Amino acid sequence: MANLPFSLLIKPSSADCNLRCTYCFYLKKSELYPEDKWHRMPDRVLERLISGYLATDQPVYTFGWQGGEPALMGLEFFEKVVKLQQKYGMGKAISNGLQTNGTLLNDDFARHLAKYNFLTGISLDGPAEVHNEYRIHADKSGTHDAVLRGIDCLRRNKADFNVLTLVNQANVGMGREVYRYLCDMGIMYQQYIPCVEFDDEGNLQPFAITGEQWGQFLCHIFDEWSRKDAYRVSIRLFDAILNHMIHGGYSVCHMAGNCCQYFVVEYNGDVYPCDFHVEKERKLGNIMEDSWADLQASVSYREFGRKKAEWHTDCQRCEYLTFCAGDCLKHRMYGGKGPENLSRLCEGWKIFFRHALPRFRELAEHYVSRSFPGSAAPKLFVDTKFNRNEPCYCGSGRKYKKCHGM
Repeated sequence: MANLPFSLLIKPSSADCNLRCTYCFYLKKSELYPEDKWHRMPDRVLERLISGYLATDQPVYTFGWQGGEPALMGLEFFEKVVKLQQKYGMGKAISNGLQTNGTLLNDDFARHLAKYNFLTGISLDGPAEVHNEYRIHADKSGTHDAVLRGIDCLRRNKADFNVLTLVNQANVGMGREVYRYLCDMGIMYQQYIPCVEFDDEGNLQPFAITGEQWGQFLCHIFDEWSRKDAYRVSIRLFDAILNHMIHGGYSVCHMAGNCCQYFVVEYNGDVYPCDFHVEKERKLGNIMEDSWADLQASVSYREFGRKKAEWHTDCQRCEYLTFCAGDCLKHRMYGGKGPENLSRLCEGWKIFFRHALPRFRELAEHYVSRSFPGSAAPKLFVDTKFNRNEPCYCGSGRKYKKCHGM
């Protein structure tokens, strides 16, 4: 397997958080490290993380700071981040993203994020009555007002941000309302993530959504978006579908055919293959002991990546496979409840694609005709079925099969 570009998703404060959101899947990850009451990335780990990654060969060095709640590290930590990136970056293209609940932001923090071009993602589930259902403080009080104060802080200091909305039982029936609420707030960059969480017996948790609900939610926001906002509002999933139609690449991980795309780095340097699979048995190594080349070439990492293409046999015959690649592994691993390796959201994806793909094709064709007039227009990828002879998602220019040695 050739060395491929990869990004980092970093947990500098591990699962520690100032909130107690009901649906959070990461809070319990603190059980992996019971020896430490507080989980904070030491300076020596931070320096090894940044110096080692910047010594690899990447088109862009992408650092995603997440949690838990990464803002618990405080402004001083992120000042160190920038200093170390400047020290070891030597003019390289570096991208920083911060995913936060927004409640700990202040003007000094926001000015730093703006000055050094961090893209901040703010978690906001919609209007107060739905956001406060699950996104709560330890005393069960809602966090909506505090999040809006954080957003105002970012705006006041001209820091770039987008909004991540987790689609759950509180807002799944309000797709149009949530979308318009965000647009009315002037939030033109939006991301929607399905809440799919299981109990120990493989049953959906009470706050999780069904496949049909997910499909209807996407259809509702798509209709609002495509009616008048397609050229002014960016929705990450919709952008990814258009990107695939026009360029043939994959810009969101669940659409790709392999899960070797990034590494999760915990506060102590432990490395895992995926945010949803930070588990003792999935640990790949530690950056204080292992090189990135060895981690990327490890058998465990490669085997985990290949699991993405081990989808249900129905998927191979599905006309929408090129747009979902069997969906996220997390949605397929639910312990014997339903067909093996078939996503719990499968029916919802079909509902959405059946409804939206004709309009997506129109939008893609319009974009291509405007950007490449006349005979120079490239052929759209809209009818390409996923197979291992397709161009690899990684942007290497190689075929998927050749790129991954499969």
